[in-house]
Amino acid sequence: MNKLLRTTVALAALALAMPSLAVPALADDAKPLAGQSITVLLPSGQSPNIASDFEKETGIKVDLQMLSWDDIRPKLITGLIAGTPPADVTEFDWSWTGQFGAAGWYEDLTPLVDAETIKDMPTASIFTVDGKLLGVPYANDFRILIANKDHLAKAGITKMPTTIDELVADAKLIKEKGIAEYPLGVPLSPTEGTSTLWYLMTFAFGGDLFDKDWKPLFTSPDSGGYKALQFYVDMLKAGLIDPASTGLKDSDVHQMFMDGKVTFDLGVGPGWVGAFEDKTKSKIAGNTTLGLVPTASGKTVSYGLPEALGIPAASEKKEAALAFVKWMTSKDEQIKLAAEQGLLATRTSAFEELNKQGKILDGDVVIEQAGTVGPLFKQGTPTWYPQFSSAVNNAINQAAKGEISVADAVKSIADETAKAQQQ
Repeated sequence: MNKLLRTTVALAALALAMPSLAVPALADDAKPLAGQSITVLLPSGQSPNIASDFEKETGIKVDLQMLSWDDIRPKLITGLIAGTPPADVTEFDWSWTGQFGAAGWYEDLTPLVDAETIKDMPTASIFTVDGKLLGVPYANDFRILIANKDHLAKAGITKMPTTIDELVADAKLIKEKGIAEYPLGVPLSPTEGTSTLWYLMTFAFGGDLFDKDWKPLFTSPDSGGYKALQFYVDMLKAGLIDPASTGLKDSDVHQMFMDGKVTFDLGVGPGWVGAFEDKTKSKIAGNTTLGLVPTASGKTVSYGLPEALGIPAASEKKEAALAFVKWMTSKDEQIKLAAEQGLLATRTSAFEELNKQGKILDGDVVIEQAGTVGPLFKQGTPTWYPQFSSAVNNAINQAAKGEISVADAVKSIADETAKAQQQ
């Protein structure tokens, strides 16, 4: 865990790589940073043992602060703009890379994280912009298909759908048999979860969001994005998606799945399996099954939405902060977090070890899907992503409500994106 402090050479290298970090003298007890205190800001739901376990390991005290996901980003930006670090270590979502990188708000961790770690963490590339690593992934996330096994059995369905046509056929059969009134779980409210699922469906219909010059590729009727939005409208008309979904976030849809009200949860990652299989939270525990993301062609696709730990450039305790980042993203801690919180490991080595131990439901399927995961934006997350996402989910919500056509919806997204790109 104390990779940062192994040898005098390692410490000297650290000092050269980041002159702003004052390197303490080596201590005989192998805890040279003992007695220091840092603040760590993460989303709600973290293990209560994180702070105490880290202190036992390093002697560094942690003030662990947790906020709801929707409250994290506003708090970060308020402090970062003011030049005041909101914490010494903070949540760093994949979608913030472009904006935070351009603003120079976070420390470049490239010279401080060894090449072996980066090789073991494929999603680290999502947090790299202009050659700078701004966050080290601690929670993996990518899209996969999750279904209610009991619903499938009652309908006589013996395998998970691999094409969109099969998915629709299965959903219709389940509805006809009265197993679920609305088999397809899809968020359609003006929230981030609506945007991220549309991106996946765009890929599933064989499309992409932008070309290499950031020109939209979703406005023509034969594009993947247009087809994905038309799919939503068609499924609403067919009664396969609950019309109340226009007011539901992705977490609401996940709850509907846990309540046994929907058969297929489309906008979900394997990290939710722990909650779905928790008998204290879920009515369908024991009936969760996973499949590859169905596509128009039958060749599955997915993309990554990981979360990382970053160190604000204004932090005055970067050494202790870096020690925490390395500790929480280590292989041992990744395996422990998977057991305690159901977090999906970001290290390939941890992932494989957990699967060998039989601790990943439908592990072979998950690993196969993980092999298809790529970045959402090949050029890196753009600075104007927040405006783009907002334009996407607002347009989808309006189209789902029947307030605008699919053509008008994709045009609106393209127009709002052009405005954001010019700012």
